[in-house]
Amino acid sequence: MTEALFTADFGSERQWVAGRSWAYPDGGPVNPDDNKLDHLVVDPGYSRSGTFRATRRPDGLWDTGLLTTEGSEEDFVVRTGDLLRTRVRLPTVTGAWPAVWTWRDGGQEIDVFEYHPDNPDLLEFSNHVRGGHRYHRDEAVGPGAWIDLAVRFGSDSVVWTLNGTRVFADRRGVGHDWYAHLIVNLSVCAGRYHPAPSEADTEMSFEVESLSVHRPPHH
Repeated sequence: MTEALFTADFGSERQWVAGRSWAYPDGGPVNPDDNKLDHLVVDPGYSRSGTFRATRRPDGLWDTGLLTTEGSEEDFVVRTGDLLRTRVRLPTVTGAWPAVWTWRDGGQEIDVFEYHPDNPDLLEFSNHVRGGHRYHRDEAVGPGAWIDLAVRFGSDSVVWTLNGTRVFADRRGVGHDWYAHLIVNLSVCAGRYHPAPSEADTEMSFEVESLSVHRPPHH
């Protein structure tokens, strides 16, 4: 394993911008067309500890935590050939929609993972750059579970590894000159594709214990 080129310090304002992303219309704070109840907030209590939180608002939306490297002082981007590694604890509340993903200039999206507790044993892996996708069911996956994920952004194939086992190679890749910013966030489902939270639920969270990016020596 190469030394980490990037090690996430979610408390660092040099690395991460909180509460806005150009993956959302006008940078946010809401994105209803993507079936999200999100209302992005800058409040560090929603993201800066590595625990990404969401809490119900009186207007029916949810204050949610999002961090992105886009627009930060360091402006870090992942590139073709990089390996991203992360350890996360999945949420337990129905309606939670955690994700680690990439974004740049209206696209360049690779979903390291998405998860919905209503499909308790299923992770979603997606390459929106060249059209690869996998619904992966695994006994290691469940509400509240800790999982280790690694994704190699190969030019000809993006490869996902779960808890040390390779589980998906999309054979599509990202091309030779791809690069994109990182996003980590907790969205809240509005009910079109996955159930929205019940009226009894007022908060939810998922944890990111670590996230790092490793670059091969020849890059």
